[in-house]
Amino acid sequence: MTVPSSSRSRLRAADLVRLGSEGIRSKPLRAVLSALGIAIGVAAMVAVLGISASSQARLNASLAELGTNLLTTTSEPPAVGDPVPLPVNADARLARLPGIETVSSLATLADVHVYRSSLIDPARTGGLLVAAAGPELPGVVAADLASGRWFDPVTAAFPTTVLGATAAERLGITEPGGLVWLGGVNTTVIGILDPVALAPEIDITALVGMPLAYRSLDFSGEPTTLYQRVDDEAIASIRPRIARVIHPDAPSTVAVSRPSDALAAVNAVDDAFTGMLLGLGGIALLVGAIGVANTMVISVIERRREIGLRRALGATRRHIRLQFLTEALVLSALGGGAGAVIGFAVTTLVATINGWPTVLPVAVPIVGVASTLVVGAVAGLYPAVRAARTPPHAALSS
Repeated sequence: MTVPSSSRSRLRAADLVRLGSEGIRSKPLRAVLSALGIAIGVAAMVAVLGISASSQARLNASLAELGTNLLTTTSEPPAVGDPVPLPVNADARLARLPGIETVSSLATLADVHVYRSSLIDPARTGGLLVAAAGPELPGVVAADLASGRWFDPVTAAFPTTVLGATAAERLGITEPGGLVWLGGVNTTVIGILDPVALAPEIDITALVGMPLAYRSLDFSGEPTTLYQRVDDEAIASIRPRIARVIHPDAPSTVAVSRPSDALAAVNAVDDAFTGMLLGLGGIALLVGAIGVANTMVISVIERRREIGLRRALGATRRHIRLQFLTEALVLSALGGGAGAVIGFAVTTLVATINGWPTVLPVAVPIVGVASTLVVGAVAGLYPAVRAARTPPHAALSS
């Protein structure tokens, strides 16, 4: 009675894994170098997605803290002619609009500059601005004081200033109490602001109180920028009405923007950059797959005698295919696992350095390792088929 071939030669899963890793154990350096390409590709993709997710989490946290309901209103530069200034009572008009929660104004004083002292060349303004600020400005734009205090009814009427973060740095002011030369007089610094994410123009500005600006700095009362907090649910309906409320006869001369949209646009640019880096990671993964295929082809050539001996002892072509396909999968899995660990480590390092929360979607390393298995299967398919087609007598005689 003829014994079925399946009874003569069986290949259990444990044996398959052992045989599949035999080539790797016998040539560890070559296996490491082959898996390195895949590891680099997976590490790049995991790190890029992890860093992007961590940055997005930080942005979302910042927006949640600062609020996305801030709108800014400025004069729209016309195609021809001079801009139409905002009316003196523009903030009062907006305050009466249903859905507007708070309003504050900022008026840049065009012919007024700030210097470290009266001895500085007047032409060296350092790109700094001087502006009259409303009393509610910090609360509306979510500005925090790094040190000192904001204007009160008394200090707003005297030669005092609150410096934006960049303005203080350029003027060499590190703490309140010092003097700067502003509008032709020595002015006391009573406060220094932290950087203002939603109104970065304030960072390069020396702010003065409205009463002082009216009395001593030839302020006409016309604001250059209005900041308004709006009911979240009413933003879509209020935003188009702001221009008509301020300038009923010429709404096209008013521009209304949403600072949080600018932050989102920055994130969109980051997303495009992320896509480019993912493409580079994919190329690295492809190069790694070619390395695996090359390693497996060389392994088949070097192990022809082993293949012939196993065939002579009863191993089928299917067994040989599975052996070398498993070896390619094990090699790719090692590279993918190492790449996922490296990618997570890089994500954690970058997030820690930048003060971001470390965020890595669970699906990212799983998909990364799974993709390496697919790549390994494709890369190892041809060498496995080639090994299976090797005749026993030819392999043993080579």
